Amino acid sequence: MSKYIPIEMVKEYHGKICMHSDIYFAKRNDTLYTGKICNPYKGAPSASQTALRTKFRTAQANARAALADATQRAALLIAFKNQRKYPTLWGYTFAQEYAKL
Repeated sequence: MSKYIPIEMVKEYHGKICMHSDIYFAKRNDTLYTGKICNPYKGAPSASQTALRTKFRTAQANARAALADATQRAALLIAFKNQRKYPTLWGYTFAQEYAKL
């Protein structure tokens, strides 16, 4: 997810401009983007979307619990240092927990 960094054009704005706004500002790899959300989905989530959200939520809770446990954290830190795919310990832990589901 992108992080909001105020730029000169919108420095006075912070937080949500209005609840009906469909304009967004994003920063990815030191490049600033602005855009408009066109035709947002307004229906209820489908069964597969709900299942995916539940899976994601479960993986996140399991990763948080694994990092809170000192013995699991030490084992994960050793495994994290021996790999190159994930740049953060959180990302590595989440991927491991997500793969288990």
